[in-house]
Amino acid sequence: MKAAVFHKVGDIRYETMEDPKIEQSRDVVLRVTSTAICGSDLHIYDGFLPQLRNEVLGHEFMGIVEEVGSGVSNLKKGDRVVVPFTIACGKCYFCDHHLEMHCENSNPEFYGPDGGLLTEKGGGLFGYSDLYGGYNGGQAEYVRVPFADYGLRHVPEGLKDEQVLFLTDIFPTGWSAIEWGALKGGETVAIFGSGPVGLMAQKSAWLQGAGRVIAIDPVEYRLERARRVNKVETLNPNEVDVVDAIRSMTEGRGADLCVDAVGMEADRNFLEKAKAVINLEKGTPKILELCFQAVRRGGIVSVVGVYGTPFDNISIGRMFDKGVTVRFGQSFVHKNIDHLLDLVVQGKVVLDDIVSHVLPLAEISRGYDIFKKKEDDCTKVILKP
Repeated sequence: MKAAVFHKVGDIRYETMEDPKIEQSRDVVLRVTSTAICGSDLHIYDGFLPQLRNEVLGHEFMGIVEEVGSGVSNLKKGDRVVVPFTIACGKCYFCDHHLEMHCENSNPEFYGPDGGLLTEKGGGLFGYSDLYGGYNGGQAEYVRVPFADYGLRHVPEGLKDEQVLFLTDIFPTGWSAIEWGALKGGETVAIFGSGPVGLMAQKSAWLQGAGRVIAIDPVEYRLERARRVNKVETLNPNEVDVVDAIRSMTEGRGADLCVDAVGMEADRNFLEKAKAVINLEKGTPKILELCFQAVRRGGIVSVVGVYGTPFDNISIGRMFDKGVTVRFGQSFVHKNIDHLLDLVVQGKVVLDDIVSHVLPLAEISRGYDIFKKKEDDCTKVILKP
């Protein structure tokens, strides 16, 4: 088969790989019909997450079942399905408690309770390094899907790939970011980052009852898309002090909920990069700090942007004084995917209006390049094997 293979930092190639096979009774082999590039893929591509072995990347994908393991009774060849990005057995303690991202059985080599930098990680993820199970991902013609009887969801007739592809990750991630904010109706939600996850968080905020949604991003074309497709207010940190602006928009209090949809790869100046080198940090917590400043007293900060290393000088004192509640983590894809699919079927949300590029998988290098560099007004890239 052909696949997008990561070799080293900044080097991803379209090349031939061995076809995947059924390895466990609960596996299926999927023929991929659509896949996408996610901001999290850049963590490996840019070296923020170590990966020494060649690996097929990609955790946002869907397709047609080609082969079914002997232990799978709810799927058959020809079924069209969408795939949650977290790999979960459905039977362990954490799966029983709807915490599938912490599955005890999907990352046997590196799983553990500690959540350290290079050891004792969470459950398995598709195409996201050996630390998270070493599974080849979906930026390929075919992919092996473990525990398929628990994870895969059938796609209803009449829906295009583009309408449901983002149920794999970014829509559930945006949804979780708002869900953790426990909105009661009418709240002001400030979302830092207007990339794919930020755009989905904006949609989710309206769906969950926000009264006002503010998008913050330094890239103007992203803000333009946010205004156009999600009807939100926008702030550009290159033009205004966003913390002062948010406070002025909320009678001096700050937002009820601030969402960090950026994570450690926020834009940095030279001094910030130098500090990170000295402190052995990867990236920066600057967006997290802005959230702590912009949220109101007693408010909630929700973090779905990825952080990998420890950081110093985090403002614990501000968090304590303001009584801030903070929620981090990967999204509840398995718990929420059926409800979110129903929202799509009912026409209550449109997901494919964030897509800027649809490319053949053979153009994978170009796709990563424009996505990383934010060229050609690139917001979201879908790839067709």
